[in-house]
Amino acid sequence: MRRDGCRQTMVSSDLIHARMTEQPAKHATPQRLAQPWAQSWEAVIVAAGSDASRGLNASQVAQRKAQFGPNRLRQHPRRSAMSVLVAQFRSLIVILLLVAAAVGFAFGETLAGWAVLVVILVNTAIGFFTELRAVRSMEALTALGNVTARVRRAGQVRELPAIELVPGDIVVFEGGDMITADLRVIGASRLQANESTLTGESLPVVKDTAAAAPGTTLAERSSMLYKGTAVTRGAGAGVVVATGMETELGKISELVAQAGEEATPLERRLDQLGHRLIWVTLAVTALVTITGTAAGKDLMVMIQTGLALAVAAVPEGLPVVATIALARGMQRMARRNALINRLSSVETLGATRVICTDKTGTLTVNRLSVVSIELESGPVQIETGDSGRFLRAGLPLEPQAEPLLRTALETSVLCNDATLGDRDDPTASAGDPLEIALLEAGAAAGIRRSELLSAYPEVREEAFDADVRMMATTHRLASGGFRTAVKGAPEEVLECSTGLLTPTGIEPLDAKRRSDWLRRNEALAADGQRVIALATRETGSPDMSPYEDLALVGLVGLEDPARPDARDAITQCRRAGIEVVMVTGDQPVTALGIARDVGIVDAGSEDVIHGARIRPPHLLSRDERERMLRARVFARVSPRQKLDLIELHQKAGHIVAMTGDGVNDAPALEAADIGVAMGLRGTQVAREAADMVLQDDAFATIVHAVREGRGIFANIRTFVLYLMSCNVSEVMLVGLAALLGTTLPILPLQILFLNLVTDVFPALALGVGPGEADIMEQAPRDPDEPILGRERWLRIAVYGAVFTASVLGALLLAERWLGMDQSRAVTVSFLTLAFAQLWHVFNMRADSAHLLRNAVTRNPLVWAALALCTALLLLALYVPPLSMVLGLEAPGPAGWALVGGMSLVPLVCGQVMKTLARSRNHLPHSQSGSSALTGQ
Repeated sequence: MRRDGCRQTMVSSDLIHARMTEQPAKHATPQRLAQPWAQSWEAVIVAAGSDASRGLNASQVAQRKAQFGPNRLRQHPRRSAMSVLVAQFRSLIVILLLVAAAVGFAFGETLAGWAVLVVILVNTAIGFFTELRAVRSMEALTALGNVTARVRRAGQVRELPAIELVPGDIVVFEGGDMITADLRVIGASRLQANESTLTGESLPVVKDTAAAAPGTTLAERSSMLYKGTAVTRGAGAGVVVATGMETELGKISELVAQAGEEATPLERRLDQLGHRLIWVTLAVTALVTITGTAAGKDLMVMIQTGLALAVAAVPEGLPVVATIALARGMQRMARRNALINRLSSVETLGATRVICTDKTGTLTVNRLSVVSIELESGPVQIETGDSGRFLRAGLPLEPQAEPLLRTALETSVLCNDATLGDRDDPTASAGDPLEIALLEAGAAAGIRRSELLSAYPEVREEAFDADVRMMATTHRLASGGFRTAVKGAPEEVLECSTGLLTPTGIEPLDAKRRSDWLRRNEALAADGQRVIALATRETGSPDMSPYEDLALVGLVGLEDPARPDARDAITQCRRAGIEVVMVTGDQPVTALGIARDVGIVDAGSEDVIHGARIRPPHLLSRDERERMLRARVFARVSPRQKLDLIELHQKAGHIVAMTGDGVNDAPALEAADIGVAMGLRGTQVAREAADMVLQDDAFATIVHAVREGRGIFANIRTFVLYLMSCNVSEVMLVGLAALLGTTLPILPLQILFLNLVTDVFPALALGVGPGEADIMEQAPRDPDEPILGRERWLRIAVYGAVFTASVLGALLLAERWLGMDQSRAVTVSFLTLAFAQLWHVFNMRADSAHLLRNAVTRNPLVWAALALCTALLLLALYVPPLSMVLGLEAPGPAGWALVGGMSLVPLVCGQVMKTLARSRNHLPHSQSGSSALTGQ
């Protein structure tokens, strides 16, 4: 059995300086080391051309500033308001509207041109003020460098702005300091660092001077400290090996810039629709104009007719309604603690098939707590919350009545440097999170460190050392003896223990018992717990080595517990067909334990992939790709590897969301289809890089966002179906009338009035209505699925044909049956089309929904839109200035009767179509109408 680890090897601050002065080598120019963590610190000093005891001189600093530049991240120009404004005009539909306005001005249709421009301005204003809040991740990254550092130069320690650091500088630091450049540790005393924002590791990492193995992953390089991390304990010194963009943080910022911003699925679908509309508009307009001119009709008349067709084909209200619907969804999500940076991202979560989530602070509470204590008398479970309960075999246990448990708690409280705040102010706690957790466990049993120290004054402390991996404190007993309390790594404490504390006293710790305790340690670790061992001893002198002849007290299991609502949220994601993948920088065993707790993997699963096995997708074999796509837990993952995983799933055709809170998450948040940052624990970098920020850090909020996103897409699809069926009917109506040589049943300005007024308000009511009640029971959409598929285009064509027949029928009856002149007859056809489009909103219920009780009829905004549009139509008809511009005349009672009858034809036909569709598909007849927003 090894015994040398039981001797004290604590490295003091004086010894750090003494060791550094042993290295006198100096070089004029620093040499770049490929893996400084794998070299001895002496070799790194030599390669850096520095002096550990004196640092760099003024001439060396000047030379290196010129060579390496300032120690700051690359500064990207702030996105100007003008660039945001220009971005609003990149939509193909907006381009179509601009073309339509230009044609109107060119051919003397000034009023039509101005009307279209008003539509463009309204849409641009809404998008501009929303997009102005866009992400600025590079600015957030740069802000991390605005701190100072203590630097040894020319033998003197000075506090300098971090921007002035150069490779070869000797930096000294202590607990609480921010690390401002990448450092190779050259001296360490009880040194620990919090690297969670860079690596995802939830626990402080012990740092020392020993070289790590070549190829060691970033999270396990114990001899390095990185820019953007923080020292949580101890003191030390390091030599700067990288500054600015050459640091690991700088490489991450480079990845953020390279990731860029991809168009969201909704933007791609709207662009696809815009492309189709361009060709349809050009083809129909050219066909009608050429055919009419060839038939001998006046060229100017046919050009005006072509303009009318162009106006009819373009859904002027689409960008306005889409923007408002998305903004409305954004407001609803904000009430659910989800803030959206980009409007189009509201919809993206609705198509999400994979959510790659960090562990620390996302699925867990990011706070260590003691959950179990293994004693010779049996295991004890601990609930250290408000209840403060101790349990054995599920039954309450009184700590004061269990001597071994009380000894364990006292040992963990005595061997401790942390300070515990009171219940009213938990932020007053200070120190190592592990030690704070031990104090909380003691407090739950009524054991306070201040009271214990009054009874057992501390006379000596051996601080934790990375080589020994133990800590010890010695306390005076009232009897005159001394009590030693030890905590540390289970393997080390067991090696230094010769006895075992049992209910009957101290018994020998033989090989069989030692093997049993090692198995207990492995079992706790396999359950995702961080394990430490406790030991004690009573002696007659405080000068004896504290790590000899110890009596093992037991093992303590700590964990960063899962968030209470995480399991239910993940269950809902699974029901919705969404796979949740944990991607963390933590250790595999810890990651797997949390994954089991929250339901990402089954209880017996052992499937976890180490980050070292992750490579770019094009380097993976087919079997490796398949396994990566099936895997649900990835541990020890670097920022570059997170991007590889995102790319892997995206190439498999998945819409990917990425959640995170650290600097290391920023590139993946940018590269994912939608990035979701934590608002409470998240860094500014993550929040600025994300599309969505969760104000409550609750994973469950993502489920609400997914539901909202799905509902929004369903709403958009419904109102696009509504708008397009109305616009196609106008195209068919004008085109057929032009080809037949009959009176145009509707004029260009009348078309524009319908598209801007009577179409928009019902569409808007559909767009902001409630989503389907069972929408989270459906599988995610195919990411390549268009807004309007073949079946919906077929329905649009049928609706258009029915509209055309009813309106042309009304025009012919008005002229030939009622004997109206052309102006009044056109008014009848205009009103027939207008009211037919209003009633058409009721055709947007789902095929399975009840005829009278469905989501459309229960939507109060639909009824408000119908009332408003009816009032606007009456104003256009009976207010002289507006009626003159639109060319309308009062139709009289007979004309109104004709309008009423013919405008109901499309509604009746639409309901018959739904009845036939329900019979053909054998759909149940829903009484709730919860799926009425599919428009199928």
